[in-house]
Amino acid sequence: MNSRLRHWREAATLLLTAGAPPRPSPGRFDYELLLLQRSSRSGFLPGAYVFPGGLVEAADFSAEWLGLLPASPHCGLGLVKPPPLGGSRAPLFATDRERLGSPLPGEVAFRICAIRETFEEAGILLVVPGRGPAAGSGPVRPLPAGRLPPAAELSEWRRRVQEDPGCFLQLCRHLSCVPNIWALREWSNWLTPVGRAGRGGRRYDTAFYLCCLEKRPPHTSQDDQEVTAFQWSSPPEAIERFKSQEIWFAPSQFYELCRLCNFSSLHELHKFNSDRALEGCERWMPVMLTASDGYIQLLPGDELYPEDPDYTGEKKITLSTDKKVEDLMKEGRIFHRIVIKNINDLTIYVNIEAKYKHMNPVMINSNSDYNSRL
Repeated sequence: MNSRLRHWREAATLLLTAGAPPRPSPGRFDYELLLLQRSSRSGFLPGAYVFPGGLVEAADFSAEWLGLLPASPHCGLGLVKPPPLGGSRAPLFATDRERLGSPLPGEVAFRICAIRETFEEAGILLVVPGRGPAAGSGPVRPLPAGRLPPAAELSEWRRRVQEDPGCFLQLCRHLSCVPNIWALREWSNWLTPVGRAGRGGRRYDTAFYLCCLEKRPPHTSQDDQEVTAFQWSSPPEAIERFKSQEIWFAPSQFYELCRLCNFSSLHELHKFNSDRALEGCERWMPVMLTASDGYIQLLPGDELYPEDPDYTGEKKITLSTDKKVEDLMKEGRIFHRIVIKNINDLTIYVNIEAKYKHMNPVMINSNSDYNSRL
């Protein structure tokens, strides 16, 4: 972890997908995605549905993990390619962790964080026996129920890890397992916008990972502390529930759900990101533009995105206009933006080419029918 950061903290989150029988839902998706509802008492995004994840802890960077994980470079993870000409590796991943006192690479520690948080928040243990990695090139098989401790014992371990993240390493030793860091593939990197921080000015530089499981894990449960409910939904089903105001997402979560809508097949999604992940990704910090009748979150590449974004918020820069959102859209030509009419009315507009061999989101208006986009 980087204790030198003043304006935000480092975090990791997991888009956890699992195979499911195709249902007569929009697009006949053969997989579901885990969504967790944050407590209404949460200091950040209270009541929102999110992907499992949380803050990176010192225990995630512990040198003791090197005694459990493979000794090969980066613990057997593939090396991300150098960025394209004119680009740079996102600071979250480019930071030299040895200079900060940790021999564990950031790519390893952030994955451990995402796996630990998924266990704390949802009771799902993403580990493999031995030192790893697990064999196979397709979606990962969850650890079978018979390989897990009895429910009461696992619940006690979960409580201990919630109280002390360092207990996660003890749990792995106890089970003779290691976190399945190889099942997590780099997906994206979002920085909380200035002006959208949580209670106490909380902002996060968050690594987003994708993990594809063959089927649902044998056990999922909320912790009734940070998380009060959960659901497994296909991406279009989740968007339909968002549209009907049953649930709500932050714009970044909505964006990623729309990006997943490109893939109705779990195997296609897994292959796409397995092939793409070593390209890396760029860090996105949305910049808010206030119009007379709504808001627009501008993303890198949009023609209105600032050349020198105020990453820290120290410049106190605000973007506003007397124009309506509709007028701004008519005048524009190069889009990478999320139009926000209200908390459950979001529309993504993007016509730039995705970088790092990634995929642009399916452009869904949260008040339109998903089927009309197919």
